[in-house]
Amino acid sequence: MKASEFKDMSPQQLTEKVAELKKELFNLRFQLATGQLQNPKQITVVKRDIARAKTVLRLKEQA
Repeated sequence: MKASEFKDMSPQQLTEKVAELKKELFNLRFQLATGQLQNPKQITVVKRDIARAKTVLRLKEQA
């Protein structure tokens, strides 16, 4: 997702999205450990999405 998509979300939606992305990251790491992951780049993409969402959430809390 892009940062602009996160900016359109409410703080509650952002918190839910971060939780969802963390679950996805856990599943991707599990797949990597068991050798089932097709594209290891997905882990990096999900990590960056979590960081973007947390950054936007923090900016909204400060405002």
